Amino acid sequence: WGAIANTGTTEVFQKEVLARIDATMHAAIREHRLPGGVFWLEHLESSYHKAYGQRALEPSNEVMTEETLFDIASLTKVVATAPSIMILMETGQIDLQSPVHKYLPEFKGTNKEAVTLRQLLTHTSGLPSTFTGGMPDSYESALKAACREPLQALPDRVFRYSDVGFILLGEVVQRVTGKNLDAFALIHIFQPLKMNSTCFRPALASRRTAAPTQALNRGAERGIVHDQKARLMGGVAGHAGVFSTAADLARYARMILNEGELEGVRILRSETVRLMISSRTPAGMLERRGLGWDISSPYSRPRGDLFPPQSFGHTGFTGTSLWVDPISHSFWILLSNRVYPDGRGNILALQSKLGTLSAEAVNDLSDLSPPSRASSVSADASPLRHPKRSHTLD
Repeated sequence: WGAIANTGTTEVFQKEVLARIDATMHAAIREHRLPGGVFWLEHLESSYHKAYGQRALEPSNEVMTEETLFDIASLTKVVATAPSIMILMETGQIDLQSPVHKYLPEFKGTNKEAVTLRQLLTHTSGLPSTFTGGMPDSYESALKAACREPLQALPDRVFRYSDVGFILLGEVVQRVTGKNLDAFALIHIFQPLKMNSTCFRPALASRRTAAPTQALNRGAERGIVHDQKARLMGGVAGHAGVFSTAADLARYARMILNEGELEGVRILRSETVRLMISSRTPAGMLERRGLGWDISSPYSRPRGDLFPPQSFGHTGFTGTSLWVDPISHSFWILLSNRVYPDGRGNILALQSKLGTLSAEAVNDLSDLSPPSRASSVSADASPLRHPKRSHTLD
């Protein structure tokens, strides 16, 4: 068994389903969908967490451990960039409805003057997914390229997941505060939450426990961001670059479920968290996105078949997933280096299956079907006001 921390008086997780989670992970590793990974499931004050497979295969096998440091890729957007922007909103330093060019004057032309910070956060700005004019070779050239990118659609007309938009948000943090995104997130998020392993650009000493990613020019490097744009930008960018562990991300998820506070330390106001995790996309848009968070879109695989419509999360290209259910006060995490060693690993189906199994494993949820669970929550109910516990998816 993995480690089970249970402070309650009754069984919280169904052991048979936990065994199916173990079997699912082992099967995916045998099928070479990923070399290994760390899984974490938490409900209220109880958690189940376990490491599987190998961290590295060359020059010799290294067993995966729960302390492994992972390149969390686009989870950077919801762990560092979005909360940093929300902190600036709380302090009145920015307004989400203000145009981006108020903070980045060079962001203009082709209708871009109408694009707001809110639209960058929800991927509804009309910006492309990535750079269309070639890959920049520095932070400065990347920022210039992002500001030059023409819109591919008018703002608020379509959902298009965009790294470019979050690169701009990372720069907004720097322009407004005078601090780079890595320094701001460390001071205002990671250190207060005691996410002691989480950072951009890990120190050399920390890289020994990092999971390698896809081999590039000089082999599979550890502790160097996999995303090419972030790498060329120096390792710090609004869309990717953070490294973390499962235990640290569990602390972050706990803070979100606790309305912005953890162990007496407040990171965000309660109303700010509610704003982040509720749909901020236009009413007629099929996709539903919060401020940074994914609620319902083609990327929502980690929801699986059972978590309710109010749940939310994010994924990362390297093989990472975080999904949070405020109704049951549960979340699950998968950190993996599925791109190692050759970029061929694929965990799309695994994310969906683990999402379903995670909901099944929680005793409070296992006997409820998706329709009955969805209908049991009123439309105007605060998603973070979870009921008292009953004892009966870049």
